[in-house]
Amino acid sequence: MDHSTGYESVAQEFLARRGRTPCTGIGAKEVRSWARGLSPKSSVIDIGCGPGFPLTAILVEEKLDVFAVDGSAAFVAAFQRNLPGIPILCEPVQTSKMFDRTFGAALSWGLIFLLKVEDQHRLIQRFSEILVPGGRLLFTAPAPPCSWIDVMTNLESVSLGADEYRKLLAGAGLTVSAEYEDEGQNHYFDAIKSGRNEQQIQRSSDAGTGKGF
Repeated sequence: MDHSTGYESVAQEFLARRGRTPCTGIGAKEVRSWARGLSPKSSVIDIGCGPGFPLTAILVEEKLDVFAVDGSAAFVAAFQRNLPGIPILCEPVQTSKMFDRTFGAALSWGLIFLLKVEDQHRLIQRFSEILVPGGRLLFTAPAPPCSWIDVMTNLESVSLGADEYRKLLAGAGLTVSAEYEDEGQNHYFDAIKSGRNEQQIQRSSDAGTGKGF
């Protein structure tokens, strides 16, 4: 079974096109801006990291505590050459243990729409499971519901659409705080997991109105 969403078979072609130059290219500006909005030295996992260039490298450059996972052995090997010492798992994202821990933030660029619909549902739930309360999530998927054939793998890609992604995120305890697009027309969902701060604010509000303990 191919755990790389078809990319293991075209890894060398992909690496020749993207993943050779650190910290530049489509998505770099948006990911850097997001990374700079995280708390200093936050733990962050790049899910579907590919070879690590350019996006995981930006997280490292911003001095975050970086982890990564990808299902392609060729990409993982390239990642280890590009970013030696950064922990990475060669596991399918659908079933990855993701280091058996939680993180302050998660990035998933160009991945979710490569998965089957049921796996997309599960991954959104998994996003919530691995984030701490108040944790941040950034992922990309086309805003309109649509399907197409991936030009590299010749496999079907499916976007559930912004409305459905928002609904699934809300059901998993994640609230979309912003949406935007980059120069390559990739649509970003910037979300936050419901956390202690929100609960504390609510308790303070209740106390002020006589609803508290």
